[in-house]
Amino acid sequence: MTQPRLAHATDRGRMYARRVGGEPQVPSITTVIGVERPDLDGWVGWMAASAAVNDPRLPEAVGSSGRLRQIARSAADAAAAYRDQAAERGDRVHDYAEQVSLRHLGRPHRMAEARQALLHHGEGAYADRFDEWWDLYGVEPLAAEVTVWNHSVGYAGTLDLVARIGGRLCLIDFKTKTTGRDGRVKPLDAKVVMQLVAGLKAEESLVDAEAGTWEPWAHGGAQMLLGVALGETEVAVHQANPAVLKQHWHKFWALRQVWKHQEQTVQAGPALGIIGPPPTTVAASESSTSASGSPAPTSPADPGAATVASGSPESAPQEG
Repeated sequence: MTQPRLAHATDRGRMYARRVGGEPQVPSITTVIGVERPDLDGWVGWMAASAAVNDPRLPEAVGSSGRLRQIARSAADAAAAYRDQAAERGDRVHDYAEQVSLRHLGRPHRMAEARQALLHHGEGAYADRFDEWWDLYGVEPLAAEVTVWNHSVGYAGTLDLVARIGGRLCLIDFKTKTTGRDGRVKPLDAKVVMQLVAGLKAEESLVDAEAGTWEPWAHGGAQMLLGVALGETEVAVHQANPAVLKQHWHKFWALRQVWKHQEQTVQAGPALGIIGPPPTTVAASESSTSASGSPAPTSPADPGAATVASGSPESAPQEG
């Protein structure tokens, strides 16, 4: 799959620049969505346990702590290995989808090479199902791998495909999915709706990456937002429910604010500091005050006295 030319991997996630060689300015759509991290602890544990019990070295390792530790180390990496393999497969499938689109757009393409890469990895069925879907739905591509930008909220991203299907303008995001035991492609995560609506709300699209030229986004009036699950047994097309787009857009906006404030809290400095016990003289003074029943006067040197009473953010109730 062609990597977006303006995308940069940073310690803040993937970010986009306005031109080749420019400084990253805004987070990618997927980086913003990734602020909401799913809890994968259960899945990671299951993958590790499954890898351990299915390790062919296990029978001979019983009774040997050294060999068992080797198996445990290998099993601990099972989830990461599975994730990496899935990402590589997804890249190959996306690359094929992009090359098919470029071919139909009359642009230079590597469709044959992309199909061969899938065949080499035993994944030719993905290409077959994609071709069937393309013909069945009568896809008319308008743009492939188009980079978009939103100044108002502050994000950028790259859309897989803009096309007409059945006479309707569609924004399309492809997701490579495995097949369940029932032979059906596994369902999409609802997060794809945020991804699609963020693309819909773009304000500009890239014209020339080298020159850094952009034009007004021409497809903000798309009638259908489609998440397309590409599998080996079938392709399942999911339409984002028009009735919920507003809510998913608001959620995306909120996650963008969280991304910004996460960075600001890091830059602000340490959030916590160690303090020791109060000086002995202070403790004695407080003890004397308690015995007399009269409250001790607030020290003029106490910086918190006026602040807490001022109604500033610091005076907000604290939980936990």
